[in-house]
Amino acid sequence: MKTSTKLALLSSLYLSQGLPFGFFTQALPVLLRKQGLSLPAIGLAHLLALPWALKFLWAPLMDRYGSRHWGRRRGYILPLQCLSTGLLLSLALPEGGPGTPLLLAAVLGVNLLAATQDVSTDGLAVELLAPAERGWGNGVQVAAYRVGMIVGGGLMLAVFDAVGWRPTLVTLGALLLAATVPIALYREPPSEPPPAQSLGLAWWLKRPGALAWLTLLVVYKAGEALATGMLRTFLVDSGLTLTDIGWMLGGVGFTAGLVGALLGGGLVTRLGRRRALLVFGAIQAGAVLLYALVARGGPASLPLLTLTCAVEHVASGMATAAVFTAMMDACRPEHAATDYTVQASLVVLATGGAAAVSGFSASSLGYSTHFALSAALCVAGTLYAALTFHPPRTLSPEAAPEVSS
Repeated sequence: MKTSTKLALLSSLYLSQGLPFGFFTQALPVLLRKQGLSLPAIGLAHLLALPWALKFLWAPLMDRYGSRHWGRRRGYILPLQCLSTGLLLSLALPEGGPGTPLLLAAVLGVNLLAATQDVSTDGLAVELLAPAERGWGNGVQVAAYRVGMIVGGGLMLAVFDAVGWRPTLVTLGALLLAATVPIALYREPPSEPPPAQSLGLAWWLKRPGALAWLTLLVVYKAGEALATGMLRTFLVDSGLTLTDIGWMLGGVGFTAGLVGALLGGGLVTRLGRRRALLVFGAIQAGAVLLYALVARGGPASLPLLTLTCAVEHVASGMATAAVFTAMMDACRPEHAATDYTVQASLVVLATGGAAAVSGFSASSLGYSTHFALSAALCVAGTLYAALTFHPPRTLSPEAAPEVSS
């Protein structure tokens, strides 16, 4: 399969995950804040993304068992995306939109479906991409996911502001259905499942250097997640309208996130994994610090907030592409879904936990100090990477490329 074809297929799959997740993580906090919910309550709503942190529990079963007819990975991805589409469209049925309990239950349901789909998608990505393609592959992955999040969050927020619940949810479901077409047309080559042994977190903990590497995954993105967990409420409290926030995240965020992910993915191979993590981590810390400076100066203008948002999206896309590429290098091809999922679950657990407590931090410290603390955590994560970066090799060292640079 051509590299361009691989990247197009993976783009559609990660876009599919980003669409509903973006709506529930970016648009929902704004809507809840407009309804008067407290910052701690909104922060705790991030716990509904718990399936993303727990997916490593069922990943070994998905690695081991799959459909021979539909494909070992495709046999999971296709029905799960169809179920997600159906769930989103069903939310459009109640007149006037779903109530808050139903909406929160749907958030949990969509997260469960998307997180499970992500296990097979990540496994498919590791299998499809050669080591030389992984930089661009992860750049495209992050870019497509961010595009999905921005469209599902920022753009759908603007649509909601204009036409309300039902058209917004129907549009979101239709977009997800359209993004399902490439995987429906894809024919996955047959592959044998791996042996039952050596699956899961227990195997990881036996690898030399694994503890330091897994700790790095926990700390590297936590500072940024602490900051962005309160970004939408900060914009609301800065006086921006739903349309302003929607177009800032949907227009500026779309473009900046896309540029950052593709730029980071293209530079990872050139800079090397370690140098990319350090450079992009430092840029990420500086971008988060900009939020602290903007918040400290009192009510900020829309152009200044827009510029700050753009810088942060570029930096985040670059840093994410770097860490995802290193994660992919550390996977065994025959256990790709499980190995990648264990790492991704730790990242989600760390970022989700940081987002969950972000409301308490912002409420107690104020936005400016909250963002400054987040920037300090970004610096700490980057320094830890500088001191410890040397991810564990695959099970067969002779077949694994050197990850450090």
